[in-house]
Amino acid sequence: MVLKNIEFSTILNLIEQVNYQPGQIVSKTLAQNKAISITLFAFDKGEEISTHKSDGDAMVIILDGTSRITIEGDNYIINKGESIIMPANKPHALYAVEKFKMFLVVVFPEK
Repeated sequence: MVLKNIEFSTILNLIEQVNYQPGQIVSKTLAQNKAISITLFAFDKGEEISTHKSDGDAMVIILDGTSRITIEGDNYIINKGESIIMPANKPHALYAVEKFKMFLVVVFPEK
């Protein structure tokens, strides 16, 4: 795997690596292959990703703000510094209670 879109051998503040845009969800992919996906996101308040499933387990780390994450119909309010795992093949959705940034790592099963 090769990381991209990020500086190497430099101290970085992940919150500063993706910017909020009014009325949008902004993403920055850092790695993507058959085994793993690593992405930074910035959601403006009220933006959402509707219910969907993923083949991999997804770890969300909230870097800034507050998100409501729904997993199999159960709602979780996740704040800055907190994380949650969205299990593979389970329906989940994300909603920006207030604008928020997240670091998302999805690990896919071996095939």
